[in-house]
Amino acid sequence: MNNKIIATHNGNFHADDVFSIAALKHIFPSVTLVRTRDLDVISKADIVVDVGGEYDCDTDRFDHHQRGGAGARENGIPYSSFGLIWKKYGLQICDGNQEVADSVDANLVSTIDAVDCGYVQGVAQGISLSQTISMFNPTWQESSHFDTCFDEAVEFAARILSRFIASADGGISAKDIVAKAIDNAEDPRVIVLEKYTPWKTTVHKLSEEALFVLYPSPSGQWRIQTVPVELGSFEDRKPLPKQWAGLSDKALQEVTGIDDAMFCHNGLFIAGAESFESTMKMAAMALQS
Repeated sequence: MNNKIIATHNGNFHADDVFSIAALKHIFPSVTLVRTRDLDVISKADIVVDVGGEYDCDTDRFDHHQRGGAGARENGIPYSSFGLIWKKYGLQICDGNQEVADSVDANLVSTIDAVDCGYVQGVAQGISLSQTISMFNPTWQESSHFDTCFDEAVEFAARILSRFIASADGGISAKDIVAKAIDNAEDPRVIVLEKYTPWKTTVHKLSEEALFVLYPSPSGQWRIQTVPVELGSFEDRKPLPKQWAGLSDKALQEVTGIDDAMFCHNGLFIAGAESFESTMKMAAMALQS
């Protein structure tokens, strides 16, 4: 059957059912969505999401509200409907790339599962993606129909999911490039990339010595960036020289003696110059500071 009939619950929606439908639409080009709690209608659907009181991946039943839930990951995060669907279809959605599928699960799917299931351990504070999706529901002051708002939320979620997949694929594909740059570095403290690629994860895994990474910007100039002490940290293994902080153009050129120096961020984690040679001079000065 080319057209898949997918059933999910009507009324108020959350990130797990919205992202579930977005994920399924990614691999099933022809979908008829039915939002209902009518068990007779639900029983006739090809795929059932977040309703029906049953989890059976072989028959495409993906609910987690039944007594006992639908299992949990090794890290303790319970599965919501999105996690259950990703468990079966994630690899297919990511074109057979298991590493990409695992990355999306770790960085997107499991967090939505955790929020939906009330498993708050390890979930960041602040406005979450799950809360953002919930804001698509009509308020008590609005006359919008829930189904129309649900469709809008699915379109938004589909775009987010696509970007998570693209980001994961880009980061994973960059590993070999960054690893080669580390191996080829004349000074292990200064890593030079011929083209900007995501580097932080690979540098942290492969080099304890790296202090600075140099790469060309999209506009043609060059950048020098500090290596943080750990992923996500605002503390650097070695910051850029203090006297550069917040300077740009002529002021920075006078301090550095580099005639095409462009800027240095006040946080001392990134600076730039017009040419590669000048940026290498900045790196040499930073190493000595």
